[in-house]
Amino acid sequence: MTFTELGLAEPILRAVAKEGYTVPTPIQAQTIPHLLEGKDVLGNAPTGTGKTAAFALPILHQLSKGKRPETGPRPIRTVILSPTRELAVQIDEAFYSYGHFTSLRGAVIYGGVGYQPQIMALRRGIDILIATPGRLVDLMNQGLVDFSKVEIFVLDEADRMLDMGFEPDLRKIMAQIPKARQSVLFSATMPREIEQLAKAMLKHPVHVTIAAPKQEQGLIEEALFFIPQKQKSQMLVHMLSQPEVTRSLVFTRTKHGADRVVKQLGKSGIPAEALHGNKTQATRNRTLHNFRTNRTKVVVATDVAARGIDVDNISHVVNYDLPMEPETYIHRIGRTGRAGAKGIAISFCDMDEQKYLRNIERLTRKKIPVDRSPMPELKPIPNDVPEIRERDHHDIDPRRGNARRGGGGGQGGYEGKRKPGGRPAAGKRGEKLVSSPKRWH
Repeated sequence: MTFTELGLAEPILRAVAKEGYTVPTPIQAQTIPHLLEGKDVLGNAPTGTGKTAAFALPILHQLSKGKRPETGPRPIRTVILSPTRELAVQIDEAFYSYGHFTSLRGAVIYGGVGYQPQIMALRRGIDILIATPGRLVDLMNQGLVDFSKVEIFVLDEADRMLDMGFEPDLRKIMAQIPKARQSVLFSATMPREIEQLAKAMLKHPVHVTIAAPKQEQGLIEEALFFIPQKQKSQMLVHMLSQPEVTRSLVFTRTKHGADRVVKQLGKSGIPAEALHGNKTQATRNRTLHNFRTNRTKVVVATDVAARGIDVDNISHVVNYDLPMEPETYIHRIGRTGRAGAKGIAISFCDMDEQKYLRNIERLTRKKIPVDRSPMPELKPIPNDVPEIRERDHHDIDPRRGNARRGGGGGQGGYEGKRKPGGRPAAGKRGEKLVSSPKRWH
């Protein structure tokens, strides 16, 4: 099957061809026909399977075919909710690319930046609103959002939104959107809470389930090192110094840990940048831009911040700290070995982390191969920063009931002024980056 056979409008097909795509992924092939027929969809698919296009293409098709008011500002016709700013921006970029030859307008709304440009965007009128739940509820409470004409409602990465404590906001937004709508819910996992949310949101949905293709899984070579916590930084320096490491993403459990690892790498002559929720919007924007353009080859990130990283050709993922939740391990290593390229996922395991390792292997139903090659001679890092074993209270797992909510719905992310070609531009330090409504052409 090709995109042409799906029955999409000519402007959408032209944009897809411009992006170089001809054959839809399994999630796209199974989802798009149902959405074009106006059915609700409950999608269960892992990261990296192409689910953004699975809902973006039919939405653009339907909105471009529909009629808009001849006078007055455009009403919001589609609402798409995302758990993080980074993911919201990536969804916006997808709509920008696929809607390039339409006259549709869209805007992104999230916390951590000023309200006024977002308010102006809503007043000017937009067809598609992409938002994080917290900031959207803030604007709703001010009477600034009119959902009366919404035709399509999408929740992306719904499991992550519940993990981050957004369920009350989601239900408040859902209550304001007309019941006569088409709804889409995508989630990587399907716990009972997601099933309950789906029942409240969807009407007779079509279930679409896509597993990670075996051939893709086979492209990731996993390796495990049993290593004391105090030697991890030296081992990381040794690994990142190898010539085959061309672009790497390193995961730590806490924000403080990410900053500490970046400092240690810098002292050893390896430039790196940290990505986590305590960074300013301009800094986060600049870090992601540098990583995508290969100006920065090593990014050290926490899980929530890294959720929005969608970068090809990551040669190595390093689990500096094993995650407390086994599902997170799968999301982490899935950042490498994408688009047909081979990747390597390396995990460091201290004695105190073996309980996390057992949970990971129980979930994946396989043992992570232990690297038993002789340990290299690890050189001490100059003026090394002592390892700190305490967990940062900002990073405690939300499912354990003691996570801190981000203010105004801002759980990591940015929205930048567009460069030519649709990419966000990096701002100066401390600059708040916002955008006004735009035509996607």
